[in-house]
Amino acid sequence: MTDSKTAVERPLSPHLQIYSPMLTMMLSIVHRMTGAALFFGTVLLAWWLLAAASGPAAFEAVQGFMGSIIGRIILLGYTWALIHHMLGGLRHLVWDTGRGFELPTVERVAKLMLVSSVALTILVWIVGYAMKGS
Repeated sequence: MTDSKTAVERPLSPHLQIYSPMLTMMLSIVHRMTGAALFFGTVLLAWWLLAAASGPAAFEAVQGFMGSIIGRIILLGYTWALIHHMLGGLRHLVWDTGRGFELPTVERVAKLMLVSSVALTILVWIVGYAMKGS
């Protein structure tokens, strides 16, 4: 029998205080956060679709909110979250094939993902505003 009063030295699990933050680690956390943001953004999308089906008055109310500064900031964030999450999914799809695990490649793709998600978000909004004007 072991003595229950002696302390057992067990190894600590690695956590953020032990690991120094890396770009890929941060992107993994952001990927989870964008997934949660997309859940709540989908509620807004459902609200917009229900309003469109409910009639002109309900649709105008939703459009009024979405057209406000707060609404546009939320939509901009939703757009970025959608694009960033999609690019993260594509990165994981490539990883599922067994490619892209070399450290320089991982870092390069992580930086490319950040730049691409911002650039594509800006492009989507420019195209959206251009189509709205025509």
